[in-house]
Amino acid sequence: MLAVIGITVPILAFVWEFVLVGRKRLGYRVQMDTPVTGEIESVYPGVLPQLRPEGAGSAPELTDLSLVLVRIENNGLTDIDSTDYASPDVDRVGLHIHFPHRRVIGMAVTELSDAAMGDSLEPGTGIGTREDARGRTGIIDLPKVPMDRGDHYKILAILQRTAGAGEYPPPQVRAKLKGGRVAETRSRSGTSPKLLALIGFLVAVIAVQFFVDPNDGKGATADCGSGKLTLVGSTAFEPVVREAAAGYAKQCADTAFTFEFDGSDRGLGRVDEGKNDPGVLAITDGPKGVGYPNLVPRTLALSMFTMVVHPGVGIANLSAQQIRDIYAGRVDNWQLVGGPDLPVRVVNRALGSGTRETFRKHVLGDDQPPAPPATGCRTVAATNPLGVSFCEAPVTSDMLKTIADLPGSIGYSEFSDAAKTPGVKPVTIDGHTPGRDQVLDHSYPFWSVEYAYSNGELPSDSPAAAFLRFLIDGTGKDVLRSRGNTPCRELPNPTSCTP
Repeated sequence: MLAVIGITVPILAFVWEFVLVGRKRLGYRVQMDTPVTGEIESVYPGVLPQLRPEGAGSAPELTDLSLVLVRIENNGLTDIDSTDYASPDVDRVGLHIHFPHRRVIGMAVTELSDAAMGDSLEPGTGIGTREDARGRTGIIDLPKVPMDRGDHYKILAILQRTAGAGEYPPPQVRAKLKGGRVAETRSRSGTSPKLLALIGFLVAVIAVQFFVDPNDGKGATADCGSGKLTLVGSTAFEPVVREAAAGYAKQCADTAFTFEFDGSDRGLGRVDEGKNDPGVLAITDGPKGVGYPNLVPRTLALSMFTMVVHPGVGIANLSAQQIRDIYAGRVDNWQLVGGPDLPVRVVNRALGSGTRETFRKHVLGDDQPPAPPATGCRTVAATNPLGVSFCEAPVTSDMLKTIADLPGSIGYSEFSDAAKTPGVKPVTIDGHTPGRDQVLDHSYPFWSVEYAYSNGELPSDSPAAAFLRFLIDGTGKDVLRSRGNTPCRELPNPTSCTP
């Protein structure tokens, strides 16, 4: 609520100031109001003839005089037309300048921001001077001058005191605008009290948020487990889990993480060995299989995988059938699938890898013949045999390094890791790139569901249960999403993530 208030109030202030009351705004500013001593010609040479009353044969006796310069300006957001003045249509006068305790000896228009406004300020347009009934207040009447946004004009008047002593009362501009307002324009060198009030209000909102932090005190540890949590399993999903754990640790400092990612199958075995140990979680690519009846699954996210090749292969797309032929050993040279004259080097993940099982299930299929015997990838690089050769990489990082170092090689990896690894080139499958929509419409085959496994049900206050809540329902979902994975809870049909 505090955050919403902190956003809403400035927006309402902006709308009020610039859309509602500030859309049409006529401003005025008294730029000079000063007594005149000595000859007027020494202050404003040549202006006296303009200020003499009409018909006067000579200048009046100029005593106890003052000069006033008033700027009239359109400082709103829209143009002001003659019909925007609120005086009756038959009245040519749009606004009045009152000078209490002074009468107007003479006046002149001294500055126009647009020469076209001069036509509206000629004699006969409504411009003129007069006095109130008592003769103690001078009045300048000004016509309904159309003004574009930002236009202004200035009125210079010479005044003579009619009453009082000391400082003169300030001039008063009186007018009304339809759907707008007339207000004195303040100097912009200072700070607006309204602006200071708004800043103070926002500072107060921030201060209250700081002192009423929902994560303060008991709230900070309400969904945090304390103790040690060991995360094991898929090397393909390891970077995502490590980043999520780092974010969780910032909120829950009492949880200490240990990471032992060396493959999905080994991770499942590690959890299976720890009977009812709430301090160990396995993260795997795909379901556990039938060998671990005591392990309880929890779905996390859809994870995308991709084929990768050495850049020298020069291929951007392979069909699913071409991939099957390559991994069956039926393609020994890249020329057979549109590439260069280069022997094919097939790189697989080791047995027990969840990524390898996902690749076999979703891309190769159950009818794929067994892969030919594999040798060490370093041996293949050193001997450089003429025909097709096979080797294995134990973890994801080794797979990507092998592809980058071994000319003619092809392999597979988690998509986000492959996309940011230099020296490898992702390959589309049947022209389709990895993505949530492509998975849901069944156009992209190479994907899996990431699972978290525990040995039996977890105590609600255990670090493993708290971390799973963070991943499934908390801000840990943002980490999954930022890495290109779609949290299962955010799918149109969450049952797509099922064991």
